[in-house]
Amino acid sequence: MAFEFHKNKSRYFEIQYLTTKEYIIPFIEKHLTIKKDMKVLEIGCGEAGVLKAFLERGAQCMGIELSEKRVALAANFMKDAVNNGSLELISRDIYDINPEVDLKYKFDLIILKDVIEHIYNQDKFIPRLKAFLNPGGQIFFSFPPWYMPFGGHQQTSKNKLLSKIPYYHLLPKFIYLNILRMGGDAPAKIKDFDDIKNTAISIERFERIVRESGFNILNRIYYLFNPIYKYKFGLKPRKQMALLESIPFVRNFFTTAMYYLIR
Repeated sequence: MAFEFHKNKSRYFEIQYLTTKEYIIPFIEKHLTIKKDMKVLEIGCGEAGVLKAFLERGAQCMGIELSEKRVALAANFMKDAVNNGSLELISRDIYDINPEVDLKYKFDLIILKDVIEHIYNQDKFIPRLKAFLNPGGQIFFSFPPWYMPFGGHQQTSKNKLLSKIPYYHLLPKFIYLNILRMGGDAPAKIKDFDDIKNTAISIERFERIVRESGFNILNRIYYLFNPIYKYKFGLKPRKQMALLESIPFVRNFFTTAMYYLIR
């Protein structure tokens, strides 16, 4: 599935915005009302489509993104918000930021949408987020469990056949990466696939880290069909069956997205 919206950044920006407006914000607002001037941070903000939905609600937003190219695109897409001061964009590694020194304020809400599965040392990263939060602050996570059909992000392979095959990312690393090399993916792309395999996270591992970090899970949803699929493929979002979501480990193979709100 070498889907064109991964290359069409304006379209992907719109998809992220719509998913956030229609699904993520309603999920968050079951526990936290999005109010005017609320401080919202998105880590791994990409082109800032997610933050657009919060800006429309009057939030004061900041996006931190490692890729300078994506920050430049975000600044272009959201130039009015950047110019009026309601959105600040920073291109830095989150591990290099000391919120006490480098940031003007702390946050009521932190967003990590499809990001935690890309971050190394998640057991160190998640507890570190406390330093960015105001008292009572909350964190939203969404991610595809590693064992789901395309948990390796192989849908982004340039090889049309390989982009459509589920589950082969679960093969031993040397076999999986050699398949992608033979399929024609460039060395930089192979490294991306390697990195994702190294940072893979399951439902159970995520929840264990959350508990050990001293956070409470306020809400969670297991999705059989990820809400973003509505805009990518025309598939209606569907929650996971209650029986299947109750079976540890097995549920990872059939759950395409997890939504969490923690405090």
